[in-house]
Amino acid sequence: MIGRVLDNRYELVEFVGKGGMAIVYRAIDHRTGHSVAVKILQPEFNQDAEFLGRFEREAMTASKMSHHNIVNLLDVGQDKEIRFLVMEYVRGRTLKEVIRQKGALPPAVAAQIGIRILSALQHAHNNGIIHRDIKPQNILVHSDGHIKVADFGIARVAGSNTISTEDSVMGSVHYFSPEQAKGESVTNVSDLYSVGVTLYEMMTGQPPFDGETPVAIALQHIGTKAKPMGEINPAVPPAMERVVEKAMEKRPEKRYQNALEMAQDLQRALQEPDGTWLGRLPDKPIPVMSTPTGKQRALKKRKRRLYAMGAALAVAAAVLIGLSIAVFKIYDEITNVVEAPYCRDEVEKDALRLIERSGLRYEIIRTSDNTAPTGTVIGQIPDYGAKMRKNDPKNNTIRLIISTGPEEKPVPDFVGMGLEEAREEAEAHGFTLLPMPRRELSNTPWGTVLHQNPEAENLMLSNGVIEVYLSGGSVTLPDLTGMPLSDALLLIQQLDLNLIEIKQIPVSDTTQFDRVATQQYSDADYNQYSPGQQAMQQTQVTLAVYVSDQPGDGTAQPVQTPIMEGEAQ
Repeated sequence: MIGRVLDNRYELVEFVGKGGMAIVYRAIDHRTGHSVAVKILQPEFNQDAEFLGRFEREAMTASKMSHHNIVNLLDVGQDKEIRFLVMEYVRGRTLKEVIRQKGALPPAVAAQIGIRILSALQHAHNNGIIHRDIKPQNILVHSDGHIKVADFGIARVAGSNTISTEDSVMGSVHYFSPEQAKGESVTNVSDLYSVGVTLYEMMTGQPPFDGETPVAIALQHIGTKAKPMGEINPAVPPAMERVVEKAMEKRPEKRYQNALEMAQDLQRALQEPDGTWLGRLPDKPIPVMSTPTGKQRALKKRKRRLYAMGAALAVAAAVLIGLSIAVFKIYDEITNVVEAPYCRDEVEKDALRLIERSGLRYEIIRTSDNTAPTGTVIGQIPDYGAKMRKNDPKNNTIRLIISTGPEEKPVPDFVGMGLEEAREEAEAHGFTLLPMPRRELSNTPWGTVLHQNPEAENLMLSNGVIEVYLSGGSVTLPDLTGMPLSDALLLIQQLDLNLIEIKQIPVSDTTQFDRVATQQYSDADYNQYSPGQQAMQQTQVTLAVYVSDQPGDGTAQPVQTPIMEGEAQ
């Protein structure tokens, strides 16, 4: 499929991966020059109603959503027998790969990732979509740190029927909710359970439940309490542990009821890690009292009367003070405390209007961006929903990061580089290299860049595609006539020629057995060459070899074609 252009637009340039029903390629969109991900339904499923439905459902659910933490759908198409989806291309790794490489992540980092996953789910849930397969493998970590939730392939519209038989094993058993394990209806809070499991793995380096079979793991989701995270990783603060425990409650009604509520608690857990605000306080020790004498009891009785009078006055004063403070706090909350508005993806003037309407101030940071139009907000600090105070100079300013559009950069000079070196250099500058299939005769080594389009120092937008034309090397074609076959094969290998066939010519002269009778040289365009001419490496060779014409087992003895270096073993 590499090199194929779908719908006269999307050129497949790199295999990315393969899932249960689809193959994913990186492609170049010829209209924009940008890299995109093309998800192609595997051919064997084209007539399978279940997989067609699942594929179409992913397109439908993705089309309902547009969010900076979701891998957004760009296009849906069909080219002859090929059905495909075009998605954002995220250059980076999955969260699962990050955990495998780094182990347990710092709790603050895990919480920030969790907040962004929940932001994506809040958007999906608001649009009536339940993901049903939240797991680290479906969380993409962009090379610049952005978090993207991917693969809504088994998502369902909220309120639809319970899980059908064919979907009952969908979702990954390490991460799905107790109700999924039991084959019951899923709701928004089923996704939040999976976020809790994902947070658990981020902060401990391992999922909460494991077993030898999927059934054993599923049963633990239904009836086993996970080991406290703090016992595995003492760095996990109590507040973070409490948030994850609540998300992983077995009964759905005891969990967080929406993603925003859980995100807010994660944000607060970052600021108040002791967790006392969640209601769990350490028990106070009970003092040990000695048995009082009669005189002591009388003295204490008089003291109690005095204390009672003083306490009554103190309580009255405290009530008045408490009421005053409460009234002041309520007034302060109403008049001064606001939540940061959602400004991402807004044009600049609309974002400023939202901030001013909230009574907050703003600062603007401008930077180039290869995907966002000029003047679009691509980031904000603090994030949406953060508590801010209008009258606090330290906490009343939102910093907006605004796109200045794609950046034009000078094209590097790739001429003289090997292909892999040139590819790494191009990616380091934000460009994509496209090797042209036709090689050219040159005295430079095979794969050396000979020309490029556009040429070096020309200005080009980031993510642009640069065509490179590569050397096919140069070799003087040898005359193999009369040479023993073993020597001819060794020379062909040393000169990096491509042996494609050995023909047999029966003879009775035993001195000619296993010697080369003739050779033919040709290139991929069927141009013929003669011994002594210059040609590219990998030029095709066909040999004719003398063999005995005497009957052995009824046929001439076949000549064994050796496996040349680089061929399949």
